[in-house]
This record gives sequence, structure tokens and C-alpha cells, in this order.
Amino acid sequence: MKKSSGAFLIASNNMHIDYVKQAVFLAGRIKKYLDLPTTILTDAVDYLNDEFDPTVFDRIIPLTPSGATNEKLFFDGSMYQRQAIFNNRSRSKVYDLTPYEQTLLLDTDYIISNDLLKSCFISEDDFSIYKNSTDIAQVRNEKEFEFISDTSVDFYWATCIFFRKNPVNKIFFDLVQHIEQEWDHYRRVYQITSNLFRNDFAFSIAIHIMNGFQKGKFAKEMPGKMMYTTDRDILWELDGDELMFLVEKKDYHGQYTPIRTKGQTIHVMNKFSLNRLIDKEIA
Repeated sequence: MKKSSGAFLIASNNMHIDYVKQAVFLAGRIKKYLDLPTTILTDAVDYLNDEFDPTVFDRIIPLTPSGATNEKLFFDGSMYQRQAIFNNRSRSKVYDLTPYEQTLLLDTDYIISNDLLKSCFISEDDFSIYKNSTDIAQVRNEKEFEFISDTSVDFYWATCIFFRKNPVNKIFFDLVQHIEQEWDHYRRVYQITSNLFRNDFAFSIAIHIMNGFQKGKFAKEMPGKMMYTTDRDILWELDGDELMFLVEKKDYHGQYTPIRTKGQTIHVMNKFSLNRLIDKEIA
């Protein structure tokens, strides 16, 4: 029997970033390039229904805020930044909430531009996540995406995860939830200096534990590489599968080089510029 399959997005707005808008935009691209239904978990159901076409989603699940507060700086290129709430405490619950037997869990700023991820659903791997990544500028050395701290374990991207429902993956997601609840303890054990809870770190720690506190084979690699731009870069143009970025030059603060991509799925960390381009797309 064919397993039910779909994508899962989480959208919780703050006063500066409209994640619901990003989710609506991404759901359309998921349908176009991956031919998958999409479920959204959001604390802004009324806003979604009032401002957008909710039928782009297969299911809408109301999100109850966790009560935990996280704040971070959001950059729009090098010259503009805002401190805002970072609502990222729901990812560990997706195993229990997803209506699908096979789930592609995505950040709303992961801009799908090809069908590469369809191969996850025919793979024998029950849990896949990106470890290898590439800055599209290919000249900047972002060591923060190699290890979760200078003396700690491998970094894995919680941006894009594929999993099937089975007892082992249930244990894994319960473990991530435990790490989230006991974050102060785990960040000290793994020598993470920042108080900011990050799903990348929690998932990386859980993978390390599932591997028996050593390098192992619990997590398989997603197809291709995670390609990303930093929040100091600016998404300038978006036309179908063609994107153009102004990428900050290495060692030259506030100076940019234009880089175009075609048919490449990109993790766009500058959410301000992403929202501006989405506004142009839906205008």
C-alpha cells in the first residue's frame, strides 16, 4: 500500500517577519515542484484565512504558543537589523502532529526550485537531514555550520528533514523535545555559549545521542547539498526558478556581488528581503 506523503511547515509571526506569508508562498512551490500536499502548523489561523487562500494547504493545525521566549537579531543585509521574538519551539512536536506517514519538514524560508527532494520518498532511508552545506558565494568559510560549538559535535540543519513514522523516529523526536525542555543543561554539556535555543543544535545533539555519543549512521544525508545565503545577503530578484542575490563580499562589510541561481533550492536567511520579493510575486 502506498504511504501517505506530504510537506509540513510551521509559521509563527513576530512583529517584523511574516512567516505565514512565506508558508503560503512555499506551499505553492511545493505543489509545483514536488507535487505534494502541505500541512501548516500556525498560531495565526485567523490571519491566514482572512489574508490568503487557505486552500493552498492540505490541513491547517492551530499552534498553541509554548510560553517559552526566544529573541534574536534579524538582519536585512549588513546595515539593518531588528531584535524580535523567535518562535521556534514547535519543531520537536511534528512527529506527533503530521498527518502523513512520510513527511518533509521544511523551514518557510527554504525556497524550493527543483524536484530533487522527491527522491526522499522512494529512498530506503527513514530519516534524512542535511549535514553538508554550501554558501552560494563559495568563498566564505562559515565554520558555524560545521560544528555546533568550537569543541563540540557535528552541525546538522533542521531546515529540511525527511522522516517516516516508525518507533525509532518516535524516540528521536521525543529526545529532541526532551533536549528542548532541558536546554540549559544540554547547551552546557555541549559547550554552547549562547542562551538562544536553536533547532539545528537540538537536532544535532539528538543525532549525536542516537549514534551512541559518537559519529554514526542514524541520520542519512538528504540528496544534494544544503545551499544557503546568510542574513547579510539580500534576495533581489525572484522569477520562477531563477533567483538573484546581492551577496556580501568576504571581508568587505556592506559591499555586495550579484549572484544568480537557476533551478537551485536555496535557504534564504534574510527573511526581510524574502518577504519583499513575495509581496511582488503576489501583487
